[in-house]
Amino acid sequence: MFERFTKDARAVVQGAVEHAEEARAGTVEPEHLLLALLDRESSRASFALAALGVDEHRDAVRRELREVRRRAGLSQAETEALAGLGIDVSEIVARVEEAHGAGAMSVGDRKSGRRWSGHRSFSRGAKEVLEKALRVAVARRERHIGDEHILLALAVRPGVPAEVLADHGVTHESLTRVLGDGGGQACA
Repeated sequence: MFERFTKDARAVVQGAVEHAEEARAGTVEPEHLLLALLDRESSRASFALAALGVDEHRDAVRRELREVRRRAGLSQAETEALAGLGIDVSEIVARVEEAHGAGAMSVGDRKSGRRWSGHRSFSRGAKEVLEKALRVAVARRERHIGDEHILLALAVRPGVPAEVLADHGVTHESLTRVLGDGGGQACA
């Protein structure tokens, strides 16, 4: 499948691996793909993000993704659902960090201080995003998978990246408007 990826899409995949390494995560997650997309310049995805006003909010998006990691990967919707059951996730995180140190619940962090070396595998979620990017490109009748297809896949797939993007006005619909519909077919 990677032979169909454009240079920009390959750079996003490589950037996601680098973000996973920096976070000392055992696997590459969809959030790492979003972070790598935020790093890009002069690509179709970066153009779409800029057109939708994310340029002014890149740091806020990065902070929100860090906060999700701190909450053990729970999205805001999951946090609110637990609050409806009387479970205060913020209080739980505060107590765990008080007992075990800051970032104790962070997804993927390794406390040993050693860097994990070797091949970073992709989580099921990250693989689903890349497969969805292929389906998006096919639905748009495009031969190659670009970074814009990865962005569209992140926006349409339920999860933390889609939630964080939507909080900043980036939805599958808004991206389709900015990028054009590429054939008019839905890719959900």
